Amino acid sequence: MKITIVDREDGEEDEIIIRCRHVNEQILKLVYAVKAGQEKITVMRGEDYIQIAPGDVFYFEAVDNRVFAYLEKDVYEIKKRLYELEKRFSGTDFFRASKSCIVNLAKVSSLSPAFNGRFEARMKNGESVMISRQYVAVLKEKLGL
Repeated sequence: MKITIVDREDGEEDEIIIRCRHVNEQILKLVYAVKAGQEKITVMRGEDYIQIAPGDVFYFEAVDNRVFAYLEKDVYEIKKRLYELEKRFSGTDFFRASKSCIVNLAKVSSLSPAFNGRFEARMKNGESVMISRQYVAVLKEKLGL
C-alpha cells in the first residue's frame, strides 16, 4: 500500500482520495476510522450539553431506559438508544457486547473467558464489562480468532 501526503494551501479543504482495485474490509475500516475521528457525540451532564469524541468513550450502557457514555473518569448521559449507537458506529472499534452494552474494543486491555460461555473485557481504566455468550462469536470474528 502506498501512502502520499501533499501539503495544501491555506484555505483549501482537506481531502482524502483512496485509489484501489477493490474496496475491502481494511479500506472500509480506514474510512470509518477517519469519519469517526471527525465526528462528535453530544452528551449531557446535568443540564449542560457537551460534545465528546467517540474515541474517548470506553463503553455505552443502558440502565433504567437511559443510556450512558463511560469515559476514562467521567460518565455522561446520551439521548440516543443503543441500537442507534450500534448502527452509527458499525464498522468501527465499537462492538455490541450485550443487550445493554456497547464496548469500544480500542479501550480494552484484556479479554478472558468467564463462566457460562461469557467473556470478561478488562478496560484500560480498570473497569470490567461482561460480554454475553450470544455476542462472543461476533467478538471472535471481529478479532480474527
